[in-house]
Amino acid sequence: MARRRVSQRGGGRPSPNTGLIGKAGSRELLATPALVLDLDAFEANLRGMARYCREHGRALRPHAKTHKSTHIAALQARNGAVGICVATVREAQAMVEAGVRGILITSPVAGPAKMDALVALLERDPRIMIVVDSADNARQLDVRLRAARRTVGVLLDVDVGMHRTGVPDVRGALLLGQRLAGSDRLEFRGVQCYSGMVQHIAGYRERAIVYLSQLTLLESMLEGLARQGIRAPIVTGGGTGTFHIDPRAGLFTESQAGSYVFMDVQYNDVQLSQRGALPLRTALFVQSMVLSNNHRRAATLDAGFKSFAMDGPVPEVRRGAPRGTRFQFYGDEFGMLTWSRGATRLRLGSKVELVTPHCDPTVNLHDWYHCVRGDRLVDIWPVDARGSL
Repeated sequence: MARRRVSQRGGGRPSPNTGLIGKAGSRELLATPALVLDLDAFEANLRGMARYCREHGRALRPHAKTHKSTHIAALQARNGAVGICVATVREAQAMVEAGVRGILITSPVAGPAKMDALVALLERDPRIMIVVDSADNARQLDVRLRAARRTVGVLLDVDVGMHRTGVPDVRGALLLGQRLAGSDRLEFRGVQCYSGMVQHIAGYRERAIVYLSQLTLLESMLEGLARQGIRAPIVTGGGTGTFHIDPRAGLFTESQAGSYVFMDVQYNDVQLSQRGALPLRTALFVQSMVLSNNHRRAATLDAGFKSFAMDGPVPEVRRGAPRGTRFQFYGDEFGMLTWSRGATRLRLGSKVELVTPHCDPTVNLHDWYHCVRGDRLVDIWPVDARGSL
């Protein structure tokens, strides 16, 4: 793989690991903490999800909130994705600048700053789609788009039980559907439905029961819209935790799975398929270094709160430490490893790799992906879609 231009974050500061690209054994030489992407596992996940969606008659529009990388979005497109989902206008800006197409902003676009940014994006790519979940938001968008002489494709965002965004009842969905279908600035394209609350229910059967029950509301909304003559050619949603269940419902035309590209501690604990086999491989890690080893059966690492997401389980040790080693947070910059068997100290400066606890917000703490094959660093990709807006 050819060397790529690395991120210029930090006032023009390049990645401290750029000089290691291509060198034998360079995976163990990284300046840490470093976000490490195992390309063999990552590429297998890309191919596997694309094949699954193709075999089950759904398009794949993966969610870039997971990786925040225009390069990964382009790779997903090469593997059959029809477009990309983003959570923020900032992520959309990065994708448009990189030439990524088929963009859907999955969170409502509200407020003057975000709507102004949306208008600017539509000038560069008029095919961008957004979601709307209230008549008030629709009215504000109508006014702003009319002033700019722009139109935008919209999906009606529905809520089947998460209570975060989306219309929560059939009557509200039908009224908003009529409002969108009657607008000359908002072009109705379909419906979005995502239930984040079920994605990490560990057991397949329990998750399927809860989720399929929720989707009866989506089905009622779609039937009601159809009776009013409002056709929904796109029904998008689902996630990594439900990609194996969505075909059973027969409602979705496309999948928004995102974490499948990396996997993490949370999803590794989820029975993704009915047979219990894990069809996806763990591809993302944080590499840390032992910076203190004064105690038997314990070592201090240089990765703490600032290197891992804090909203889920703790990271899991994958390589570089004795079997059964446990990690615990020990401060902003520090993590503690402990193990019960043997009294051997980990070598000062040795490297330990840990599975990310929750991949999306962990990625958001880093500037670069350090892409490896085996023991060799082969490329560095910037996390170039981070930021506010």
